[in-house]
Amino acid sequence: MLRFYSHGKLLLTAEYVVLDGAKALALPTKYGQSLTVKTIEPLKLIWKSIDYKGEVWFEDIFDISNTKISQFVRNNNPVSKRLIEILNAAKILNPEFLDANNGYEVVSTLEFPNNWGLGSSSTLLNNIAQWAKIDAFILSNITFGGSGYDIACANNNTAILYYLKHEKPKVESVLFNKNYSNELYFVHLNRKQNSRDSIKTYRKNKSNTETIIDKINTITSNFLKTETLNEFNSLINEHETLIGAITNQTPIKQRLFKDFKNEIKSLGGWNGDFILATGKKDYVHSYFKERNYNTIIDYKDMIL
Repeated sequence: MLRFYSHGKLLLTAEYVVLDGAKALALPTKYGQSLTVKTIEPLKLIWKSIDYKGEVWFEDIFDISNTKISQFVRNNNPVSKRLIEILNAAKILNPEFLDANNGYEVVSTLEFPNNWGLGSSSTLLNNIAQWAKIDAFILSNITFGGSGYDIACANNNTAILYYLKHEKPKVESVLFNKNYSNELYFVHLNRKQNSRDSIKTYRKNKSNTETIIDKINTITSNFLKTETLNEFNSLINEHETLIGAITNQTPIKQRLFKDFKNEIKSLGGWNGDFILATGKKDYVHSYFKERNYNTIIDYKDMIL
């Protein structure tokens, strides 16, 4: 039996502008997704996806041929269609992947709720790329698109600087172990943000990108140098203002949490998934729980 594993992701800086070459600070999470592959005799691909509760949320059977993967029973399931697209793209990149000599029983197991936005798609895609022995960045580019920082997080155990240079991904391992990390919390907004929709919004509204990228790169560099929570809070405020201006969006704190006395930062696509909130534990927890935001995770429990 083969087993593959990929980490989830959170984007701390350079959301949107990472697409145009800005340096992003990204954080792999302790939550991820595994993929186990067992060889079987029937020339079928039997697929099962298990959620974080241990329950099967998707299963299907696919036909395997030397040229492509197709559905054994046509059911128009969008998950099946997406999976077929990824597997066939992987097979194009490596024609020896899923050869017709035998079949496979595959189980994909997610460690976090699907709506958390930690990378249910990117971790799956990276696991498939490992199985197929192909470049996960290329597979991502021809199937999902985006900057690829999520693929970089899937393959790393520490914080990373990620940027695109001449459209090629560059990854640097960095240290982001702050003495104020016990005052950093991830709060889930109880809504799912579609990354592709966020990218479309950015492409439509962006302006003066080059100047903004220089400023964001400086902020990202300073994030790594911060020694106090006050410095960190100041950089959050500056970063939110810049991204809000370039995307024509209102920062999440101004829009929903004006009376929060510390700082709040969007992570990845704005208006969905997790935000980062700073401050003392009792205050942060009571503030958000009073407003029915009950998924609040300590930095140490989320980040590798």
